[in-house]
Order: sequence, then structure tokens, then C-alpha cells
Amino acid sequence: MVAAGAAIADEVGIANLTMGLLAERVGVRTPSLYKHVAGQEDLVRRIAALALSEAGDAVGGAVQGYAGRDALAAAARAFRAFVLDHPGRYAATIGVEPSGPDDPVATAGGRLLDGFTAVLRGYAIKEPDVDHALRMLRSLCHGFATLQSANGFQWSAEVDESFEWLIAFTDRGLRAL
Repeated sequence: MVAAGAAIADEVGIANLTMGLLAERVGVRTPSLYKHVAGQEDLVRRIAALALSEAGDAVGGAVQGYAGRDALAAAARAFRAFVLDHPGRYAATIGVEPSGPDDPVATAGGRLLDGFTAVLRGYAIKEPDVDHALRMLRSLCHGFATLQSANGFQWSAEVDESFEWLIAFTDRGLRAL
């Protein structure tokens, strides 16, 4: 049910995903869904955990064998591609708070952070600055990808060139720390 819900969210947006729409798409009556999920909120949380896990796999896999700027570029491109390919499920991750350290949202979110943390190992980031650097990377990648996904770049500059410029700028900033 969660995978089907995630696919629908990518198609219509997480805000437009309903239990009724999911039931219709999977060919069951709405009450039957409650055997699999507790309700709309539970469905969205499970989609968020799935999306964080998938994004973590994409970023973690992309950085394997790379360091420094190459790892940064690989992670940023993988994250951007994930958001562009899965805008609905990624939107489910925004603002979802883990209920504890064993919550699937926390576990999956940790996997995504691990990929970005691996990127930072290629730079001389002091321990007190790691959290700040992680937030900066997440903000840059998230902001660019979600704006692009929402068709937020409608001026003349080529979007891919702008993204590569962002990677180069971020690399220079991380090396300057």
C-alpha cells in the first residue's frame, strides 16, 4: 500500500493523496486499507520513511568511491534527481518528525544524512561545524531541487548550468573552512 501511495503522491502531489484515491487505484474498498495503515497520517509517515530511505540509498550509492568535490557533485546530483523523479513522496518528508530514535522516519533520515556526512569527510570540517555544514548541504540541495520541481526557475539561464555552478560554489566554500 505504501509503494502505491508513494507512486500516487508523485503523480498528484502528497496534498492530493487521499485514502479514497489510494483505494480506488489499488482496487479495494477504502475500509480495506485500514488493515495496512492506520489512516492518512500513518500513510504519509510511511511514505516519508520510504522516501528518506530511497533518497539515502541514492545519495549513499552515488558517493561510493568519491571524495571532495566529486563526492559533493555525486551526492547533489543524486539528491536532485531523486526529488525531480519523486516530488510527491519527497514532499512527504518535509516537516515529518520522528517519534523516537527507532522510528522508521529517524532511521531512514539517518541514512540520508550518512551520505551527506560522507561528503563532508572529504573536507577539513571541524567537528563543531559538521551539523552546520550538513544543514547547509541539505538546504542547498533541497532548495534547488524543490524549486526546480515546482518550475521555479523560469528565466533564461540553463538550470543544469546553475546547478553545476551551485556545486562549484559549495565546494569552494567547504574548502575555505
